Amino acid sequence: MGWTEEDEVAILDTIDRFVENDVAPIAREKDLADEYPHALVETMKELGLFGATIGEAYGGLQLSATTYARIVQKISAAWMAPGGIFNSHLIMAAAIERFGTEAQKQRFLPDMAEGRLRGGIALTEPNAGTDLQAIHCVARRDGDDYVINGSKMWITNALNGNCLALLCKTDPKAEPRHRGMSMFAIRTKDDDGNLLPGVSINKIRKTCYRAIDTCEVVFEDFRVSAEDLVGGEEGRGFHMAVGGLELGRINVAARGAGIAQGALQLAVRYAQERETFGKPIIQHQAIQLKLGEMASRVEAAKLLVDQAARMYDTGQRCDMEAGMAKYFASETGVFCSQEAMRIFGGYGFSTEYEIERYYRDAMLMCVGEGTNEMQRIIIAKQLAAREAI
Repeated sequence: MGWTEEDEVAILDTIDRFVENDVAPIAREKDLADEYPHALVETMKELGLFGATIGEAYGGLQLSATTYARIVQKISAAWMAPGGIFNSHLIMAAAIERFGTEAQKQRFLPDMAEGRLRGGIALTEPNAGTDLQAIHCVARRDGDDYVINGSKMWITNALNGNCLALLCKTDPKAEPRHRGMSMFAIRTKDDDGNLLPGVSINKIRKTCYRAIDTCEVVFEDFRVSAEDLVGGEEGRGFHMAVGGLELGRINVAARGAGIAQGALQLAVRYAQERETFGKPIIQHQAIQLKLGEMASRVEAAKLLVDQAARMYDTGQRCDMEAGMAKYFASETGVFCSQEAMRIFGGYGFSTEYEIERYYRDAMLMCVGEGTNEMQRIIIAKQLAAREAI
């Protein structure tokens, strides 16, 4: 069943209330304490956010990427971090739904849609981020199992989640390198929440994106069934990982646009409250120039996100458009949070004001899901290919 425009309006109205009642009131407290928002996650389960883009056949809402991106923007305008909880989760779900066997889909997706299984994507390693083909984590076949050794870095949902899409080398000597890479859908914990033998998880302390678990995950002779090999075929992992990044980049772009929107809203309000030289600072031309630039960039970022999401929804290749949206929207988040900090002046550096969190969180969006330097290279290469002479 498709969602109508009226349905989308109702969904977004529900998200507005969720942001106002559940997200905004706890954002500063949880961020400063670096405390995971367990109660918020339970509400997210009730709203169906963990099944947002999962197919209805598996219990999900099957929302379009366009609606999903708008949800992410609204949440991120109040607090960017919660979007990461269901972003990584839904990228894992999308990999299983697009490439997995029917048995794998039945085993994972209904529980993921309900939030009973909460997943992440384990791609990055200490010496392999943007260059995924440089990973060293190895899965060696042993009868009906694979034995995994290696480590992953910067993995969202590792500590408070219980499953991962894990990218490994099943043939470390393969050339080209991507042909030796495979994806596994694995459980990291048992039904009681205990770590399975052979896996250890260490939380990383961060300047930004606090309260959300980002971890190092180490595998030592970690044994998984061959049935956990996504699609049942070795050598397709790189293609699966790269395919999932389109949705991930749309999510990060939406978060960047949300940060920019939230920073703008805070700045406009503060500029009307704060007075200098006998009048609100919003009446000073220097502040008006900043706000005018910020507002224009916010709207441009939203349009780029919307364009990429609509192309994704129609099944078109959108790595260039997703890269454009991710690059521009994340840089807009940085720009608007920096300009807002200037508008707040000295008060911007006080944790009594929310803007300092936006300033800290914004930069992560320029790095997450592929650096912005890489996005520009992708854009240029795609442009050359599309306009070949």
